[in-house]
Formats: sequence, structure tokens, C-alpha cells
Amino acid sequence: MNRAVLVVDDSLTVRMSLVEMLEAADFPVVACATGAEARKALSETRFALAILDILLPDTDGIELLKEIRANPSAAGTAVMLLTTETEVRDRIRGLKTGADEYIGKPYDPSYVVARAHELVRRGQDTGAAAEETVLIVDDSITFREALKAVLLEAGYRVAVASTGEKGLRQAAHVRPAAMIVDGDLPGIDGGTVIQRIRLDAALRRIPCLLLTASDERDAEVKALEAGADAFVRKADDFAVILAKLKAMLRSAGVQVPDRDTASLLGPKKILAVDDSETYLQALADALPQDGYDVVLARSGEEALELLAVQPVDCILLDLMMPGLGGLETCRRLKSIVILRDIPVIMLTAAEDRETMIEGLGAGADDFISKSSDFAVLHARVGAQLRRKQFEDENRLFREQLLEKELEATEARSAKEVAEVRAALVEELELKNKELDAFSYSVAHDLRAPLRSIDGFSQALLEDYADKLDDMGQQYLRYVRESAQQMAELIDNLLDLSRITRRELVRGPLDLTSIAHEVTGRLRRQNPKQAVSVVIADGLLGEGDARLLTVVFENLLGNAWKFSSKRADATIEVGVVDRNARRAFFVRDNGAGFDMAYAAKLFGVFQRLHSSAEFEGTGIGLATVQRIIHRHGGRVWAEGEVGCGATFFFTLEGGHPRAHGGHEA
Repeated sequence: MNRAVLVVDDSLTVRMSLVEMLEAADFPVVACATGAEARKALSETRFALAILDILLPDTDGIELLKEIRANPSAAGTAVMLLTTETEVRDRIRGLKTGADEYIGKPYDPSYVVARAHELVRRGQDTGAAAEETVLIVDDSITFREALKAVLLEAGYRVAVASTGEKGLRQAAHVRPAAMIVDGDLPGIDGGTVIQRIRLDAALRRIPCLLLTASDERDAEVKALEAGADAFVRKADDFAVILAKLKAMLRSAGVQVPDRDTASLLGPKKILAVDDSETYLQALADALPQDGYDVVLARSGEEALELLAVQPVDCILLDLMMPGLGGLETCRRLKSIVILRDIPVIMLTAAEDRETMIEGLGAGADDFISKSSDFAVLHARVGAQLRRKQFEDENRLFREQLLEKELEATEARSAKEVAEVRAALVEELELKNKELDAFSYSVAHDLRAPLRSIDGFSQALLEDYADKLDDMGQQYLRYVRESAQQMAELIDNLLDLSRITRRELVRGPLDLTSIAHEVTGRLRRQNPKQAVSVVIADGLLGEGDARLLTVVFENLLGNAWKFSSKRADATIEVGVVDRNARRAFFVRDNGAGFDMAYAAKLFGVFQRLHSSAEFEGTGIGLATVQRIIHRHGGRVWAEGEVGCGATFFFTLEGGHPRAHGGHEA
């Protein structure tokens, strides 16, 4: 996982301070004093986070930020601006340019490190690593390092902390799969650490093992009452700890860290809005002691402008301000969807009941009288952050339930649709079979009387011609022609029906050979008709050989028929590129057609020439279109009256090119 951090600041003191505290948090750091050095470092290394000062000797930090955002190779780099420029407009300018964080100097080191962890974790998929990480919280470096070695040998990733406070911060940053916590710690003890873990919605599912050197009989009971999942005495060897850890993880199952819920122990940003510079500075001095970063705004207008680009975790809002007062600012905040869930604590010097009711009625989540003692304010802010965290967790839980309900509904709908589709397919197959049987039955029933009509008409013409005058003989010839035309129409319709339902048998094809075979049959059927046919070599495609033979029979047959009245009748078969795809074509110099009627060509029974001029049933091109569509291609035609026609078609498959050509 990339955790490299770039620090750019011309102050040696600030630079070294940042390097020291980031490296202590296991971040590899590259430090630069100028923009030129930073550009060189960015060209050589991919950073997870860049911390930039705005005022640099050779450039503006905002300009450097723009360059980072414009550089594709730095697309995943988070940027934190760390500057003495704390005016709201400077902050808005930096955030609008693309900064992920903006912190004013003097800064709280613990907040900077915590925010660095948060930004790096947010920008990378660390779920797989976190699932294997065990956090050890123990003040004994000897015991801690020995246990770390055992866990590393067992295949776990290990993070360590020497105090309860540091352990809580590490838990928020790392989101470990499990924690091993010593009961005796400087500052808060191990039991309190576990209790705070259990109170944090983002961390409460982490299994915790409590270690103790105590020999008291009720030590285990106290550990389990504090919320520990397992208990081990330090007098036991490491094999016992390892066995308890494995059992604890096995019982917990696969614990995927909750990365959608922000931890209470992670970095928090507080927006303080007050027209009193003295009170704002008092807040700025007091709140960072609890690890909060405080953003200052001097009016309701500034606060709303800032919140458009800077997310915060809690808002402290003065009731009485010039311009946009606290009540109206609060109402506007609660009317904006993306801001309405941020806790708002109203601050005022007034202590009357009516003012408090009015503030809460405007949407404030809490109401506190201003005081120089900030203990109550600390507690109220913490309470609001906990409430907000639980609300976020419940909201996420509800969303997950809704998603599961939606998935279940979609699954049921998909099943119902599949069942209906299967029933329709079955019914369609049955209807097709019935239609098949009906078609053949009708064909047989129609063919028999048609053969009789044709046969008896021919017999009359041959055996009784002397008894019929010329008009009678002509009438019989009309009868025979109509019967033969009807028989041809029935055969063509049956062919069209079979082609529509016939299963495709795809394979590589030599379309040049198919065109030659069809041309040979046409010459044998029309030996007296002189037509020059040029077929390109190497016409290769993929499809059903039988069906594509039918395509060439229809297209070459039409070309032959419609050019038959020309002494210089010519047909060409080849391939061209159309819209980056191969399009095969059959071209003739015959009767042609008016392009205004091109859309009618491929409809069943659609004919652009009279049957007296050119014979036909109007089914051939409809058959061609259905075959080409079944092959995933398309067919179209271009023509001009008296100048011939060209029919194009495409097929799915490769893109080999035809070459040469010779007369068939």
C-alpha cells in the first residue's frame, strides 16, 4: 500500500516537525523547501498525500496544487494545505482548487497525523490489509516487541501503541481485525480503552483481548464486564495468547472494517461562527486540546459560503450576529439536504427560556450559554458527535436493509419474468410447430389442386387444341401461368418460413466459391443469356453455408434477371469498407430503381417492377434480409433507374480483405 507523503514548506522548523511526527506514524516522507524541489519529487515518486504550504519562495502553493490536479500520474494523491492564511476566502480558494484538507497554523500535530491517516485510507483500498492486522496496546516495549514477533511469525500484520490514548487513535486509523490490550496502561487503563471502543459505532465490532498481570480472582470478570471478548494473564506463554486470538477471530467471523461510519476517535473538524474575535480565539485555543481542528467564520454569510466547499463535523453558532443572524443561519443550514444532518450547537450570552426555545425551534440540536469554562461545551460537542455517529450508523443500516429488500424484489421480479418468458417461449414453440404443420398441410392441400389445374390445362392444350379456337387456347395458357405462379409463391413462402426458424450452423466460409457455384447454376438454367460476371477472390466470412447460399441465389438471380435486357449485361461481386466494416456487394448494370422507394425493397410482396416486365413473387429480398439479420448484419441497396443496382450486406466476423478477381 502506498503511504508516501510529500511535505512542501520553506520553514525548516515546520518541515522537520512534520517529517518527525509523520515518520513516527509510519509514513515514508519526502520533504521539500521549494516548488522546484516538489515538482522534481512528484516526477520521480507517486505520493499518497501531499502537504503544501501556500506561501513558498518560488511559487504559490495553490499553483502547485493545480499542477498536481492536472497531472494524470498524481490522480490518486490527496492534498492537504497547511498555512498561516486562515481567512475564510483563502480557505475557500484552496478547497475550490482541489485541496482535500485545509489546516491553519499553528496546527495540532495529532490532528494533522490523524487526518493524514484518514486521507490515505480513504484514497486506497486497504480492506484486505486491515482484515489481517492486529493492534497491540501495551506500555512495556519488551513484552510488546516479543508479542509482535510472535504475531508476525503467525502471519498477522501488526500495529502497536504504547498508551491507551494512542491505541484508540491507532484503532481509528488502522481499523484492525483484532486488538490485544494490556489492562495496566499509563493514562486510561485497558478496560477503559475497550469500553470506548465499544461505544464507537465504527469500531465496536473489533474483537478485543485483555491482558493483565493481576492475580486477582475477579480479574477475568472485570475484563469481560468492560467489553473484552477474551482474557489472558501475562504469566501465560505466547502460545496461549495466540490460541485465544485465533479462537476470538474465528468466533467473530470475517470482520470487514466499517469504513462508511466515521470513528469518534478520528479527526474531527468544528466550525465556529461568531462576530466576536475574542470568543473565536478562545474557542480556537480550547477545542484543539480535544483533538479537534477549528475553522473560524465571522458571520453567517461566511459560514454558508465555507460549508459549500468544506465538510465539518459540528457547528458552533452564535445567536446574535450582524447581518445574517444565528437563527436564520441555522434555518438555512437545516434546509440544505447535504448540511441538515450536521449537529448545530447554538451559543448565546442570553439565558432566558424563550431564547432557548426559539433557537431549538430554528433547528439547533443543542443550546448553550457562553462561558469561559469550556468543559460543558466539550461534553456537549462530544455528545452531539456520538449522536450523529449513531444516526449515521442507523441510516447506513436502513439503507443496507432497503438495498437487500430491493435486491430481493428484483430477484423475485427476475424470476417471475423468467417464468413468464419461459412460458411464452414454450407457447411460441408450440405455435410454431402448429404453424409448421398447418403450412405443410396448406401447401399440400393447395399444391394438389394447382397440379390438377396445371395438368388438365396442359392436357386440354395438347389433346383438344383442334377443338378450341385461338382465344380458348390463350385462356388456357393464362390458367396454366397463374397456377404455376401460385405454386412458386407457395414454395417461396414455405422457404421463408423455414429460413426464419432454421437453426444457424456457423463456420468459416469462402463466399467466392459460393458465388461461383450460384453463377454456374444460373448459366446452366439460362444458356442463351450472355452475362459477364466478375467475382473477387478471397471473399471470406463466417456464417451458415446453406443460408448464405440462399442470399447469393436471390441477389445474383435478381441481378441476372434485371440486367437480362442489356447486351452488355455485367454483374460484379466484391467487398468494400463501409463505416469501418466489411460490406459484401452484388452490383449489376440493369434496370435499377428509384432511391425514393429503397425502403420498400425488403418488404414481403414489395415489387418495384411489374410482373409483366420482370417475373417474381416479391419474397426473395425479404428472405435475404431475414438471413442477414440472423447473422447479426445488415443489408441495404443503392440504385438508379436505368443504371443498375448494388446490394450490400455485412456479417459478424473478422476483417480479411478480398483481392483480385476474375470472370466467372
